[in-house]
Amino acid sequence: MTVLAVGLLAAVLTVAVTRPRGLPEASAAVPAAAVVLVVGLIAPGRAWEEVQELGPTVGFLAAVLVLAHLADAEGVFRWAGGYLASHSRGRPRRLFALVVVAATLTTAVLSLDATVVLLTPVVLDTARRLGARPAPPAFACAHLANSGSLLLPVANLTNLLALQASGLTFLGFAGLMLLPQLAVLLVEYVGLRLTFRRDLAEPAVPLGADEEVPVPRVALTVLAATLLGFAVSSPLGIEPVWVAVAGALVLATRTVATRRTRVRDLVGAAAPLFCLFVLALGVVVAAVTDRGLGALVAALLPDGTSFAALLGLAAVAAVLANVVNNLPATLILLAALGPTPAVGAVLAVLIGVNVGPNLTPVGSLATLLWRRVLAARGVPAPLGTFTVAGLATVPLGVIAGTAALWLTLTVTG
Repeated sequence: MTVLAVGLLAAVLTVAVTRPRGLPEASAAVPAAAVVLVVGLIAPGRAWEEVQELGPTVGFLAAVLVLAHLADAEGVFRWAGGYLASHSRGRPRRLFALVVVAATLTTAVLSLDATVVLLTPVVLDTARRLGARPAPPAFACAHLANSGSLLLPVANLTNLLALQASGLTFLGFAGLMLLPQLAVLLVEYVGLRLTFRRDLAEPAVPLGADEEVPVPRVALTVLAATLLGFAVSSPLGIEPVWVAVAGALVLATRTVATRRTRVRDLVGAAAPLFCLFVLALGVVVAAVTDRGLGALVAALLPDGTSFAALLGLAAVAAVLANVVNNLPATLILLAALGPTPAVGAVLAVLIGVNVGPNLTPVGSLATLLWRRVLAARGVPAPLGTFTVAGLATVPLGVIAGTAALWLTLTVTG
């Protein structure tokens, strides 16, 4: 039974990673979840509990994806591209630094998917117009989509799972992860600068004039209000999904009325099949965890919240994320930590599953999607370059982020 459960998880992840013939991730996850139930690997009641537990998180994911689509329709990313072009002043190093900031902000507010799907194409077009090498800003988008998602719970699906497990408020989570995020960002900036130093040293040869794009004030105001709503609603016990839905509804009213998007586009932006994939994956992972993998992983995890213990947790999480992808890794690790895990342990795991995926292209679904975006625009992303960039940032990023977390926990008690 354990072998069957692991085999089903492997099949689900293989399809999710390779997407043969363009099949959606749910095409394997839903049948696998059905098999898990039919053969008795997990009881229906246990499966329903898993779906109920993941429901608000998945609903939030859908709402944020719609919000990101609306921001794009309102011209937020075109405006960002114009800002990057005008303020980089034709200097590749300056463009790279601005992209690091833009990718971090986009990931924190609109999630890593917005950075990969919406910001990356804008960054590539901006680099092309400026005549700069595309690799440095492109890799900055990929890395910051993962490692730039530590600060806010809304930045990553893994964060939402960790928030639920830790019992922290929105602001409490942000407060504890501020220093770790800054430490990781410093490592990413220096590591990527060194990795692409030759590309960044090449002088830019502009191919066209800067595009004048008006500031999308309404969209930026709604996004800022939504972000404020997350912070205010958390202490009141209001689920973040309702704040995200409210922000999406407000912006959708204007965007649909002005025909910048259509209702069916909003439905597509919510990625219903991907949401179904996450729910089905949760059922399969629960079966694998209950059938022995959870106990095995739990035996590998160190106890306590000393620096050594936190670093061990982060390291195991980073390795597991690159073996089975960071989303199932998060589900497995949080289950292994037990029903009432220490806050420090949960956040150390989060550092591992968010920073670790930058080591290999299969560590996160966002990275796989990023590679497709680059391929569609004819921009290469060689495995060797990806590995070198990962080695230059991931090990030190995990160590620096964990050290900053330990320091924060020590100071705050």
